[in-house]
This record gives sequence, C-alpha cells and structure tokens, in this order.
Amino acid sequence: MSMFAVVTIAGQQFKVTEGQEIFVHRLEASEGDNVSFDQVHLVDRSGSILLGTPTLDNAKVGATVLGHQKGDKVIVFKKKRRKGYRVKNGHRQSFTKIKIDSISS
Repeated sequence: MSMFAVVTIAGQQFKVTEGQEIFVHRLEASEGDNVSFDQVHLVDRSGSILLGTPTLDNAKVGATVLGHQKGDKVIVFKKKRRKGYRVKNGHRQSFTKIKIDSISS
C-alpha cells in the first residue's frame, strides 16, 4: 500500500500520492517553483491513519509547478423564451499543473 494524503489546494480538496501530477486552479507561482501546502486533513501511511480536526499540525505536502494551462472552453448560454433575450458567453478556466514531491506529517 502506498501513502496518500487529503489536502486543500486553492480551495479544493485532493487525494494525492507522491509522484502524482494534478491540475489545480491557477497558483501564483512560476514554472519550476517549489510550493508547499499545509492544509492537510488526512495522511494514510500504509494503513495507519492520521486525521486532523480539521487539519493536521506540522503536516505538509510539497509540490513542483510544471506549468500553467487553460482548460477547455465552456459555453454559457442564457435565453428567455418569447422575450428576444439571448446572451452567449464563453469561459476558459486557468489551471496549474503540479507534481506532488513529498508528503510529511
């Protein structure tokens, strides 16, 4: 069994393992930077679970920024029938790709 953690990154919770690459909402960091997240809620070390209330003290998840990307375009279309009201908007979310380097508790 491998070690994993549940951590809050940019307002969202992720279940992460070491070596995993994930997309998170845009972080204010340059490509190649090392970032660490201290809002760790749970750490599982091969069956022994450490659970925070709500977070664990002294627990950190270290990651490296691999780059910034934009997601697929989402079309937002609003219409009210028989009123001649139509609004079309597009949105592309900005993401940051990070690689989880270390989980420490």
